[in-house]
Amino acid sequence: MTNEPRDLLLAKQILTHSVQLQKDERIMIHLVGMNGISLVRALVSLARKIQAIPFVQIEDTEVQKTLLETGNHRYWNDLADVTGLPVMKKMDAYVGIRASENIFETSGVSQKANQAYQSSFLQPVHFEERVKNTKWCVLRYPSPAFAMNAKMSTSTFTDFYYNACLLDYNKLKDAMKPLEDRLRKASEIRLRGDGTDIRLHVDGQNWINCHGTRNIPDGELFSAPLLDSVNGTIRYAPSVYQGKPFDYVTLHVKDGVVQDFDAPDRDALEAILNTDKGSRRFGEFSFGTNPAIEYPMYDILFDEKIYGSNHLTLGQDYDEAPNGNQSQIHWDLVCIGTNVYLDGECIRKGRHFIAEDLMPLNPDRFYS
Repeated sequence: MTNEPRDLLLAKQILTHSVQLQKDERIMIHLVGMNGISLVRALVSLARKIQAIPFVQIEDTEVQKTLLETGNHRYWNDLADVTGLPVMKKMDAYVGIRASENIFETSGVSQKANQAYQSSFLQPVHFEERVKNTKWCVLRYPSPAFAMNAKMSTSTFTDFYYNACLLDYNKLKDAMKPLEDRLRKASEIRLRGDGTDIRLHVDGQNWINCHGTRNIPDGELFSAPLLDSVNGTIRYAPSVYQGKPFDYVTLHVKDGVVQDFDAPDRDALEAILNTDKGSRRFGEFSFGTNPAIEYPMYDILFDEKIYGSNHLTLGQDYDEAPNGNQSQIHWDLVCIGTNVYLDGECIRKGRHFIAEDLMPLNPDRFYS
């Protein structure tokens, strides 16, 4: 648990760019897993220099697994009422650091137990209060286990992590602006590639240019499809949801609703799709544009930002770009390297934009 010098740069990025922390503001620094303590130290030190008021919450992943396995609606309601909502309501800002050594730690938690946690604690404390009423940012922290998932050596992955997280997000924001302008005028988006041919409509929808203010790393441009407009088949890259791994997921969609599906564990996928009425519909559509992130690594905070990717998300929409879908789930499944058509015009072949005004998003141009 030695201090990592680059954590000082990352803490500065988070507090001054992401949450724009000010003097006398309260900030919750929430660490899940002991691995990220170096970043907590840097954040607390800088927050005090800003003369802000940090509140530190540290969770052990083994303890959290026990609570998830044994918790019920009564337990999570009590926790939300006593320590969750009262504290979160007093926060001006929030930084969540996910530093678990094992992303599959909670894979054995039952669907029923997960739903109790989501509906009685996660929904009121985080989705309703933290997301809507604080300046927040969430991120992961590097570890040998995280490097293994990414199929890299620990040192190579650590360098990759800081390169992706410490990107010039103002430059990325500017590079995404022409794509944002095109999307605001678009009606139909079509994705075509290996195992994927799907259409959706976005007429009049809002688009959000994400450049390091809510996630680190960042680099996505998102909206939501019109609720009944999604039709076709989409095949996704490897993903993890609620601690359960899926090497692939394929969805067959008609009029915005998943009609059929395939995955290595069909029963686990079916349980997620049957969570509620909104879990078979889509609440978000996004372009991933971070030029430093090339391949999936079983971590959605990175995978959804892969350059040349899109994610069409099952479940809850976002208030900033709503389409009316309501659900207890929000599963960002990622599709990589399809051709993208806006109203019939191909703007991206595979992972590379071919329209001249969009080429600055390609890694070779972004870093030139």
